[in-house]
Amino acid sequence: MKEYFKEDKRLGILLPAFSTEWDTFSEETQYGILLHWEKIRGSIPDRIADLEDLINRKQAALNDEADFKQSCKLNSDIAELASIINDLWLWYRTHQDVTAKAHM
Repeated sequence: MKEYFKEDKRLGILLPAFSTEWDTFSEETQYGILLHWEKIRGSIPDRIADLEDLINRKQAALNDEADFKQSCKLNSDIAELASIINDLWLWYRTHQDVTAKAHM
């Protein structure tokens, strides 16, 4: 099923990447894709927890940072990590309905 997914280096997960329309896949292929997506989707909260831990460490470093340039860099890093977390939550929630309907 990995041929139907592409690694998103920014998010650190595989995302669906189809070259054809969903309806052109056989039911068996659709089921396999959804099963694989559920495994990926299930790993998203752990990925978010890792990123939150990294944010906490950067915030702790920011509290002790006296150099303005380094403080700006840490703030930028924190903002990017927060953006990644937001995007991961969007992927997690958006496709929750799709996979729930597929199991009905």
